[in-house]
Amino acid sequence: MTNWIKRKPTKLVRVGNVKVGDSNPISVQSMTNTNTCDVNGTINQINSLVAAGADIVRVSVPDEDSAAAFKKIKKAVSIPLVADIHFDYTLAIEVADSADCLRINPGNIGKEKKVIEVINAAKHNGVPIRVGVNAGSLEKDLQKKYGEPNADALVESAQRHIDILAKHDFDHYKMSLKASNIEMTVEAYRKISNLIDQPLHLGITEAGSFRGGTVKSSIGVGMLLSEGIGDTIRISLASDPVDEIKVGWDILKSLNLRSRGVKIIACPSCSRQNFNVIEVVNELESRFEDISEDLEVAIIGCYVNGPGESKAADIGLTGASPNNLLYINGLPSKKLTNEELVDEIESQVRDKINSPSSDTIIARG
Repeated sequence: MTNWIKRKPTKLVRVGNVKVGDSNPISVQSMTNTNTCDVNGTINQINSLVAAGADIVRVSVPDEDSAAAFKKIKKAVSIPLVADIHFDYTLAIEVADSADCLRINPGNIGKEKKVIEVINAAKHNGVPIRVGVNAGSLEKDLQKKYGEPNADALVESAQRHIDILAKHDFDHYKMSLKASNIEMTVEAYRKISNLIDQPLHLGITEAGSFRGGTVKSSIGVGMLLSEGIGDTIRISLASDPVDEIKVGWDILKSLNLRSRGVKIIACPSCSRQNFNVIEVVNELESRFEDISEDLEVAIIGCYVNGPGESKAADIGLTGASPNNLLYINGLPSKKLTNEELVDEIESQVRDKINSPSSDTIIARG
């Protein structure tokens, strides 16, 4: 399917070996929630995120001990790591020689002279900076000026640091302007996108629980991506960070911006279904967790839309009586009983991705 979204051109920023901006694939990020000083625990969580499809991982560096741990962690993983810095600018300087990116918060990093020192450290070590503006931690004078957070306050905070970066001839940076409110976030990103051509990191911050946060993020991040805004995303959920990666990929797949893993198209089921659609989809989704190749599988419970969806997918199942009909590459292949259909579909998927003639693409950009 041809991509229907025209992305806004932005400058290239390299985060380790990941290219962000300049029409490169939109990268998916998450953040560890382990104690950074628990080196082994943090490494294990990072590896889980990598397995789920993370392109970049952010790690909190709240103190000197965490800075030392960050350096050990970086040596043990291959994925680019962003050092998350708040309040103490010296921590950014401390880890600049090991981090792939430095995230600073304008609302708490301190005065311009401190930001300049971070810029100098980033220049010296050849690493980018992410200026991460958050509605919940705006500068005090902006809180006083606007009364409460809004899009203009987020943009003004961002613009201050854009000016500092420009004054010191540093353009190797990306921006984020996040709020937990969808309308505020979307408006802020639209405004900053019209002002600069730096890569933008998208997210609805503090989006909430797995279900609620997924809905909010899908709406907010999805709106911006559909307008061509955004070069990298993080879905902020009060959940396992692995869930953030999965949801991020699902958003990109739904917008046809990137593909990874088996995409299941399924009907919501009704009394016409000839097999239990929900049970079959849940079982197949679980079995396909380890697959990163791009493949489309249609699971349709009856003959109303079944043939059309099955013909359009790589592998399709149409519910019918007395037996269901399996489609391979758009053509009817064989009839299946309810008892054998899950095993057979899994077998067909694995045969297809392991076939030398398979034209599937891993993590298609």
